[in-house]
Amino acid sequence: MASKTINQFSNDDVKLKPIENLYDGFFKINLYQFKHALFAGGESETIKREILERGDAVAVLPYDPKTDQLLLIEQIRIGAMRSKDSPWLLECIAGMTDQSTDYEAVVKREALEEAGLELQHLEYMLSYLSSPGGTTERLYLYLAFADLSNLQSGIFGLETEGEDIKTHIISFNDAMTRLNNGEIDNAATVISLQWLALNRERILNQSK
Repeated sequence: MASKTINQFSNDDVKLKPIENLYDGFFKINLYQFKHALFAGGESETIKREILERGDAVAVLPYDPKTDQLLLIEQIRIGAMRSKDSPWLLECIAGMTDQSTDYEAVVKREALEEAGLELQHLEYMLSYLSSPGGTTERLYLYLAFADLSNLQSGIFGLETEGEDIKTHIISFNDAMTRLNNGEIDNAATVISLQWLALNRERILNQSK
């Protein structure tokens, strides 16, 4: 049985003024002005926060329990240049939901576009808020059971979206080594690999 929530406050304890749009381009930025209940009692002063409205996203980690291999993609992420020697990152397949709540359909579409992979059996892992102090984005993570035994690395992506994506088939142990040495350091992939590590024994037993 799940423990009772530890939070003492809810959305009802926030007084939110009408949201003001500041920018509407590739991303949208809105201004939130609000007061909220205080732990010691009473109410805060008005707080202003610029919030990035990205929309929600999905990510999927294709895994072959028979070979203990998984598929990761590599593509350029310009925001990584500030803190890494290379902005080409190893990642899960991922994409924006474009307001769809059929997350499995979005996952399957992205897998076909980014890796040429037709997915059938998906297992929901979890969802999380990417950075709730500055964006409303929530990510939904899935594990996909896939036959990777005869799959070769390839180049995929949509030219219309400026995508240049290379796939990599690597062993679970190799992925964990790259995670532990910091080569894999983007949130969705880190969380997905850690989830797989926690659930791998169950998955391997079920696949026998």
